[in-house]
This record gives sequence, C-alpha cells and structure tokens, in this order.
Amino acid sequence: MARLPKYTLTFDEDRGKWSLGDDATDRVVSTFATKAAATRGGVLSKAVGTNGGSVKIQKRNGRFEEERTFPRGADPRRSRG
Repeated sequence: MARLPKYTLTFDEDRGKWSLGDDATDRVVSTFATKAAATRGGVLSKAVGTNGGSVKIQKRNGRFEEERTFPRGADPRRSRG
C-alpha cells in the first residue's frame, strides 16, 4: 500500500485562523475561520484532495486531539481507532 500524504490542522496565532498544512512541504493547503468549519462533514476530505491523506487535528494549545484518514478505506487495518 502506498503511503498517504500527511497533513496537520493547527491554530495560527498570527492570523487567528485554523490552517491545514502539508507536513512534507510545510505549505498551507487551506485556512478556516473556526475549527468547527474545518472539521465539518467532508471539508477536510475536499481539502486534502482526491489522493487522500492522513490529517492530525490539534487542539488550540498544540496537543493532538485526533487523527483522520481520507478516504476512510485507506486507513491501515492495524491502526488503533
């Protein structure tokens, strides 16, 4: 199985917005006004694109809250959750 691209959703203190960044290139893929807007049904899936990927979602304090895989069928079977 091919490795999925990795992304991280973090709060950008300077801009006051949530940013979805590509972990490999350190580039911002998309920004959102609120975390709720970013995690609402299908928004992250569209942001990572058709190739899919793994998205780590951080809390505002920087600690990781959860990780989501898109498409869901690409989630490794041996992973927890």
